[in-house]
Amino acid sequence: MIVPVRNGEDVLGDSLAAVRASDFPAADWDLIVVDDGSTDGSAAVARRLADAVEHLPVAQGPAAARNLGARRARGAILVFIDADVCVHPDVLRRFVEIFTGEPGVGAIFGAYDTRPRAPGLVSQYRNLLHHYVHAQSPGDAETFWAGCGAMRREVFAETGGFDETIHQLEDVELGHRVRELGHRVLLRPEIQGTHLKRWTLRSMVTTDLFGRGITWMRLHLQQGQSGRPGTLNLRPAEKACTALSGLAICAVGTAAVRREAVWLLVALGFLVMVLIGNTRMLHWFARERGFWFALRIVPLRVLYYVLNDIAVVLGLVLHTLTPRLGRARAHGPPGPSVSRPS
Repeated sequence: MIVPVRNGEDVLGDSLAAVRASDFPAADWDLIVVDDGSTDGSAAVARRLADAVEHLPVAQGPAAARNLGARRARGAILVFIDADVCVHPDVLRRFVEIFTGEPGVGAIFGAYDTRPRAPGLVSQYRNLLHHYVHAQSPGDAETFWAGCGAMRREVFAETGGFDETIHQLEDVELGHRVRELGHRVLLRPEIQGTHLKRWTLRSMVTTDLFGRGITWMRLHLQQGQSGRPGTLNLRPAEKACTALSGLAICAVGTAAVRREAVWLLVALGFLVMVLIGNTRMLHWFARERGFWFALRIVPLRVLYYVLNDIAVVLGLVLHTLTPRLGRARAHGPPGPSVSRPS
């Protein structure tokens, strides 16, 4: 098991303790923590609980940290866990059982559970949203998630590992390459971990726009395809809501330029259509956290789609200027496979 960490002292101990509570025999796996140039006490926490601690003297990003961990790991299965995720005790066992029972599967990933630790509307919304989205698309996937995911060593080696020039969605990009090589990727939302991250409105906007939205758009344009219909955030309904939000923005702009209030009604109509498209999701949030919670996340949903629209425009511009996102893998494949899962 490989856990990259960058200044995660406050969450790493809980994450590693959760790994150690696994119901899979401890003699059959190793826990490797890769310290990505941390300036806090992450390394000291790791040394207390990990089998091995690797260090990157200067922060190079999670892709580089995971690649280093993969080179040091000894097992036939590489399990990647984020430092702010507390996996459930059955996670390792479930990964191994699926790989054993389905030889054609090259990679598997799970989801957050419905018990995020951080309080507050934004934190609860973001972490529950991740669970909801993954729960809607079980089975074969076009992507990969390294927050709680596993991959056969030989498949990881065949891809060349994570692209170290991509610092957000590097796991998504890796998943696309796994599929292009003909290997199956499975999303199994019953494989779960508790997310410890605290979100703020600012971190949400920054992540959705610069961390994910623009990168996702550039990957889409580079590959010339959007993936299998119905895959996670690329479901047709999500694309439609993003388009409707963009039309609402255009209508508001038209109202401002032409000073005609009727365009504000047009914008409102588009936003109502967005809410209708989110009815199922809002019902789920209401069941999980109550009607008042579901009502309060409506502005966050609208903001999400507006950020998607901005990301589409910026992604198109950046793709025109620099069509290639990422480059050839900086390192060779990991070492030879052995029978021990890791």
